[in-house]
Amino acid sequence: MAIYLPGTAEDQALALDEMTPRQVVAELDKYVVGQAAAKRAVAIALRNRSRRQKLAPDLAEEIMPKNILMIGSTGVGKTEIARRLAKLTNSPFLKVEASKFTEVGYVGRDVESIVRDLVEIAIDLVRDEKLDEVEDRAELAAEERLIELLLAQGGAADASASHVPEAGDGAPEGIADPISAVPEPAPTPAPVDRSRERERLLAQFREGKLDDRTVELETRERQQPQIEVMSNQPPDEIDQSGIKEMLTSMFAQRTRKRPMKVADAFEYLTQEEESRLLDMDQVVRIAVERVEDSGIVFLDEIDKIAGREGGHGPDISREGVQRDILPIVEGTTVSTKYGMVSTDHILFIAAGAFHVSKPSDLIPELQGRFPIRVELKALTVEDFLRILTEPRASLTKQAIALLETEGLKLEFAPEALEEMARFAFQVNESTENIGARRLHTILEKVLEEISFEAPDMMKAVAGAPAADNVPALVDRVVETSTGEPVTERVLIVDRAYVERQVAGIVKNQDLSRYIL
Repeated sequence: MAIYLPGTAEDQALALDEMTPRQVVAELDKYVVGQAAAKRAVAIALRNRSRRQKLAPDLAEEIMPKNILMIGSTGVGKTEIARRLAKLTNSPFLKVEASKFTEVGYVGRDVESIVRDLVEIAIDLVRDEKLDEVEDRAELAAEERLIELLLAQGGAADASASHVPEAGDGAPEGIADPISAVPEPAPTPAPVDRSRERERLLAQFREGKLDDRTVELETRERQQPQIEVMSNQPPDEIDQSGIKEMLTSMFAQRTRKRPMKVADAFEYLTQEEESRLLDMDQVVRIAVERVEDSGIVFLDEIDKIAGREGGHGPDISREGVQRDILPIVEGTTVSTKYGMVSTDHILFIAAGAFHVSKPSDLIPELQGRFPIRVELKALTVEDFLRILTEPRASLTKQAIALLETEGLKLEFAPEALEEMARFAFQVNESTENIGARRLHTILEKVLEEISFEAPDMMKAVAGAPAADNVPALVDRVVETSTGEPVTERVLIVDRAYVERQVAGIVKNQDLSRYIL
């Protein structure tokens, strides 16, 4: 599916447990065109998660998630639905390719690393939430520390500055009075002045007037010694055992003073205070619970490991990977460095094109663990046209925004969009069907010359002739928000230009196989 830009904060107005399946589908419709069956299956699965959490614990323990198997060619929206699902949910979400894993005993990643990676993602998720909770307290504490630092360094400078002229004033007398030579008792009224100075510095800091001032701050060395452990165990198991952490902790963190801008020092002190206020034991406990209750794993390319034993070569290993994945999917307990994690209630969504193999080529035990099967339909010309125009961050909107940074205003005529959609469908039919990803190549070919000439076009004198291979800029009068007419220069991509850029390659199938 096309890679769209992330949604904005207002898109997440409703919490996931408050969203009905219809609202989940409507949210996915903003970014993924068509594939209603897959969206409905995902929405129902998510709703069942929130329903289960409202049940009595003894009954909730018996309700297992209904795993989903998405079947469809590449580029029809399987991965994009998963990506958008990750943004919708506040649950730990992990997308992995099944082809990365190998059978136990072979060189490669162990399937249990799926759960370990999911726990790490959950810890990052919970840590960010907890950091938001303590952010205000951490900033206040960092503010206090920074003001104390400024007072200490500023006070020392003031004391030394006041001491030098006093010694110089006593020089003409020739004889130094031992009592007057000691000016220590002078700072007796300091507490009052110090409080006033604190208030003044605090006001200046909050107004940003001290941001460029330099202070000396004692910082910890962030670079730790790199320790490599030579072992026959996979890297995941070495990390789990905590050997690296134990060896690294043996080297004490060194500190050193270094000059920093006040703004940078405040950011550093805020991070220190946040880590001090953060209870990592609580973060780990909440993260593990969240993984066990609401974790979601998207297993992509599962068709690449589909195959039964009965031949030579990698087919035997494929079945071995399926056997290794089976316990994770059906529910087991995995050992991680944060403790034991149960996979009984993790939702698995598998996807594959199944061009060469079929879902029935999976071992029966694994097939039975994916009771919901959804077939995603191939994209039509109408779907391609909707993909170009409807999503919030469609490909055309991205192209327009990129060229606006050069000062060039770009527009696509409706006929040009229809022509690009038709070309994408035609090339998919005549060569390999790569779905909506074909629009990337078509659009890049159409805009190749425009993107190349855009900086020079805007630097050229107004009225200068455009390059032969680029449409001419058109002057157009528009009204501003205040109602004043303004002339703007627009480059319009029409059907004729699209045909000139792409038609020859589309007709020549040999060229289209290599270029489009």
